[in-house]
Amino acid sequence: MKKILLITVCLIALPVFLIDAQDWAGLSRYAKENAVLPATPAKENRVIFMGNSITEGWIKKHPSFFEGKAYINRGISGQTSPQMLVRFRSDVINLHPKVVVILAGTNDIAGNTGSSTLEMIEDNLASMTEIAMANGIKVILCSVLPVYDYPWKKGLEPAQKIVTLNAWIKNYSTKKKIVFVDYFSAMVDERHGLKAELTYDGVHPNQTGYLVMEPLVEKAIRQALLK
Repeated sequence: MKKILLITVCLIALPVFLIDAQDWAGLSRYAKENAVLPATPAKENRVIFMGNSITEGWIKKHPSFFEGKAYINRGISGQTSPQMLVRFRSDVINLHPKVVVILAGTNDIAGNTGSSTLEMIEDNLASMTEIAMANGIKVILCSVLPVYDYPWKKGLEPAQKIVTLNAWIKNYSTKKKIVFVDYFSAMVDERHGLKAELTYDGVHPNQTGYLVMEPLVEKAIRQALLK
């Protein structure tokens, strides 16, 4: 009797982001746009939004927020704070903004580019802040949005880690006398997750979520420009 060999093929679910091994930090993502961006006029209050998919998705889900303003979106989906730090000079410093809005940390907690401690995230946020300040750019640090669970990596229990990280961001902002934007308090539910009406997956804002964020960051930009 012939034996039949059965081969089981396991399909591994891929994460929602892909990392180019040749361009780990995404330096090429905005290279063309940066190259043709006009020099900053003296009276223009250019603002760079630096972040991950929450920042990148902002201009896609609510583009009118950016239209007619000197707001430049430099979000890259899936990115962690070390990736943002590597591209900070090309996507922020070299564009000569008056203000940079930094929203980072949730993908670090999710482990998108490997295991990361809160101290590592804090170091990267501090480094971006100090580089910006050394170049005369005003900094706005944002609280990480609440997350109860990551749909692409369940079971990490990120909620309390985000609370702890946000406390550090707020304290660091006070210490450095820079503006802090508290998205978290305006968007959190009773589980320390994102309110259901503000998201489509528990992590990323929907248009209603961005409508909550927009007046908060605009107020912060006004405050930063006055400093």
